[in-house]
This record gives sequence, C-alpha cells and structure tokens, in this order.
Amino acid sequence: MNPILVTGSSGRIGRAVVQELQARGHTVRGFDRVESPGVSEMLVGTLTSVVDVARSMIGIHTVIHLAATPDDADFLAEIVPNNIVGVYHIFEEAQKAGVKRLIVASSGQVVWHQRMTGPLPIGVDTQPTPRYWYAAGKLFLEGAGRAFAEKFGMEVIAVRLGWCPRTPEQVEEIGAEQWAQDVYLSPGDAGRFFACAAEATLEQKFNVVYATSKPRRAMYDLETTRRLLGFEPAEAWPQGVDLVMSSGDR
Repeated sequence: MNPILVTGSSGRIGRAVVQELQARGHTVRGFDRVESPGVSEMLVGTLTSVVDVARSMIGIHTVIHLAATPDDADFLAEIVPNNIVGVYHIFEEAQKAGVKRLIVASSGQVVWHQRMTGPLPIGVDTQPTPRYWYAAGKLFLEGAGRAFAEKFGMEVIAVRLGWCPRTPEQVEEIGAEQWAQDVYLSPGDAGRFFACAAEATLEQKFNVVYATSKPRRAMYDLETTRRLLGFEPAEAWPQGVDLVMSSGDR
C-alpha cells in the first residue's frame, strides 16, 4: 500500500490526521518543518523548497495538504511563500510524481461574509466572499485544484475547514461566540474527516466540501460532505478542546 503524504503533519490537525490514518492501517509519510512524533515515515522540509517537496512526493498516491500559514499574516513575507508558492510546488510536484488524489485544506473564510447575510447553510456553489488575504490565497488553492483536475485528470478535494483551535486563546474565542461554535471542528472529527476523504470513491474529479463538527445551527452545507465522502461528525463543541488546552500547539 502506497503511503499517504500528510503535509503539516506536526500541526494540530496534522497530528490528528496522522493518528487516524495509522489507526486505520494506512502507512503515512509526514512532511513538516519539524519532526512529527509517531509518524511511520518523516521528511523535514519546507514548502518553498521545490527539492523538499519533490522528495516528499516519491511513491505517493494520495496527498493531504495541510501545511500553510494558518491565518492572516504579512502577505508578502508569509502568505505568498507558504500559501501561494507552496501551493504551486505541491500541485506541480504531485502531478510530476503521478499522485492520483490531492486533498487540500481551504477555509470557511472564503465565504466569510455569507455567514452574516445568509442564506444558511452556505452551499459549495455560493459566490466567494473572502475575509482578507489569507482567504484570498485559499481561493487560489481552490482554483489550482480545479485547473489540475481538468488539465491532468487528478482527483482533487478542496476542503473548506471550520475552526479547529490551536491555542487556549482560540478556545476562549470560540466559547464566546455562537457562530464560532457552529463552525467548530474538533481534532478528532478532523482526523476522521480526512481519513474519509482519502478512502472515498469519488464520482467526479474536482470536489468542494465543508468540514465541521456537529453544529447547533448548520452554518455550512454538510450534506454534500456526507454524500460525497461518507463523513458524519461525531463530536460537538466543546468536545476535543482538552487536546488543545493540554498541549503546546502551533
């Protein structure tokens, strides 16, 4: 069985994905700037190095691309190198290596303003209303995904992720806002989601889906996610936050 490449394997979501995939019997290759504990195979490198990215793709069938600057930051210094140039390297080197499926982490921030104006739940075909440069960069990623699906026949799943907190401060922010709880994504559900995405039989080459835990009020269209990938969230806010509060995440 070919290993599944998980970029950003040392991050909060990355660790959960690695754990779930390995629990299901998959061989995992991690890729990150630092060592990821508990990964069966690990490569340390950066998205800005085409040599590092190309090396990570050797023998890979499926890529789960999570590595990125995780929120709004200096555009030229951080967003461009990691979320634009890095995406370019990931797609180009995956195609050259013969990767069949790319599962790439977009963000619910690409439809940010729809959560206030509605209608809800927000569908996968809703006109994008990106929050700022980070979200605009995620639209670049989604566009690259469609381009590679159409041009090269690669299977691409663009995942508009909910909010999986990385710090105790983010946990507090989510706890203070009902809308944030409705887009909460627990580490456990994140791991299960990406495992489902890796294992699903796809009907079409390019797919956009949302991923959250169980909301009180559905902010995003999760029915498409269920239908395409067979993923059903198992947790709801605040389940899973203990993993964030008890660990030093990034």
